[in-house]
Amino acid sequence: MIKICEVGPRDGLQNEKKILTTDQKVELIEQLVASGIKKIEAVAFVNPKIVPQMADAEEVMKRVPIVDGVTYAGLVLSRSGLKRALSTNVDILHVVTATSDDFNYRNARRTVNESVEELTVVIQEGVHSGKVVNGVLGTSFGCPFAGEVPVDRVMKVAEAFIKAGAEEITLADTTGMANPKQVTEVVNTFNNNFGNSIKIGLHFHNTRGLGIVNALAGYQAGVRCFDSSIAGLGGCPFAPKAVGNVCTEDLVNMFEQMGEPTNTDLNKLIETAQWMETQMGRPLDGMLMKMGIA
Repeated sequence: MIKICEVGPRDGLQNEKKILTTDQKVELIEQLVASGIKKIEAVAFVNPKIVPQMADAEEVMKRVPIVDGVTYAGLVLSRSGLKRALSTNVDILHVVTATSDDFNYRNARRTVNESVEELTVVIQEGVHSGKVVNGVLGTSFGCPFAGEVPVDRVMKVAEAFIKAGAEEITLADTTGMANPKQVTEVVNTFNNNFGNSIKIGLHFHNTRGLGIVNALAGYQAGVRCFDSSIAGLGGCPFAPKAVGNVCTEDLVNMFEQMGEPTNTDLNKLIETAQWMETQMGRPLDGMLMKMGIA
């Protein structure tokens, strides 16, 4: 079965000029839960001066619906972010670093090695506190500043996170530079390095129109866990021209058409996408929300 991690409330909103109210964010999460989504990246515990869209993370987590089988993830970039996360009822920590020094320095003001040194401690402390930790490796398929990111560099960071206690690794195409052949090769390399003992997820952006076909390539290579964002919302404030994530309802539609269950209600996802378009006050990128289900 396909497992969707809905990142709309976090990655989907962090690059938007319009800042939604806490009420709007909670309503979005409620609608996503009602559609059958089981894992939601709801918040980011980051500097509100840099990412004001995520300033109300603690308040959002106080108000999310508690439903059996539904888990909430929060993004963490530092030990200060970890401290904030542990003060909430977040279930999963998404501990993030880029794998490109050029990108990571612009994002976190430190090299990849410096980030890994701090974040392995964050992972250990998170695990010790009883949280599930997912390591998210940005720029796994390329960097907008440095170009190609060596696969062995990505695997080295993954290994450090796994040794620290991460139960899952998500390979993230932060700026939409991946292509299907590359996705297959990187996933195969990951599996050759780590076998089936570590779950792997994929996170794609649609910057160059290849997001959904890259997800298909990952599926064909054996991946069953995918990040996506309702209505195709998303982007990265630290990356030039990084547009939306793979669209949740379009991704679900593809898998359902292929006979792969997602245990979600596609009609409700489309309704939520259309609702989001009204909240944002502009056209959004999802395709199925415009066409409907035939």
